[in-house]
Amino acid sequence: MKIYSADKSELMTISKIERKGDDLVLKGKVFGTMPMTARLTPEEARAALKLLTPKLIFFLLTLPFRKG
Repeated sequence: MKIYSADKSELMTISKIERKGDDLVLKGKVFGTMPMTARLTPEEARAALKLLTPKLIFFLLTLPFRKG
């Protein structure tokens, strides 16, 4: 999975998502070269859920079925 910046350049490539204890761990490379491991804690996941609106939730549910 790739994440792009606002100018559509590749920001991060995520190669693995796994669970470590209560955290979600994302492993990949930033800018195609620098290895990186990011952790999402339960507290931060709850904070992210507070940012979602019903319209955005619907968009996220339909995103995988949209043309690229």
